[in-house]
Amino acid sequence: MSGEPLTYEPADATRPGESTWSATPPTLRRFEQTVTIGHGEAAWQEASQAVLNWGVKRRSGFRVDPEAAVSEDAEFQITFGWGPLAVREPVRIVAVADTDHRCGFAYGTLPGHPVSGEEAFIVHRNIEGTVFLTLRSLTQPAPSGFWRRVFPVLLLAQRVFRRRYLRALSP
Repeated sequence: MSGEPLTYEPADATRPGESTWSATPPTLRRFEQTVTIGHGEAAWQEASQAVLNWGVKRRSGFRVDPEAAVSEDAEFQITFGWGPLAVREPVRIVAVADTDHRCGFAYGTLPGHPVSGEEAFIVHRNIEGTVFLTLRSLTQPAPSGFWRRVFPVLLLAQRVFRRRYLRALSP
């Protein structure tokens, strides 16, 4: 563990273990969207396993190191390569949910990440067996450096990746 502090506060603000979310920190941009990804026990099992093993990020074109399932307080390096360029995103897992009807996690950004904030990937199902993926995020510019200056461009990239995330666990 790096021991570096997160680049934002408070940790676990996206609340992956809770079905409702009302966080509105004043300096962070709030996002939440839910899509249907399947129905039935098999869809639930596949999606819940995938989400806890970085399936959303990996299926959206990212590399995640180390290759391990999420666990609270674990640190990961997420990398997206585009041609000769590679963007690295150091993160720490700040919350994990794993119940019979809700499964997911949230990570917080560490120094060096292009933005500052938290992102959650949550798989959940209703009583009828419909399986959903919910994305939640709180975002603000990185505290300093190059990435802070290009934050408007990063917001555009974030929109593109959110679309990928929302399709990542669909059959």
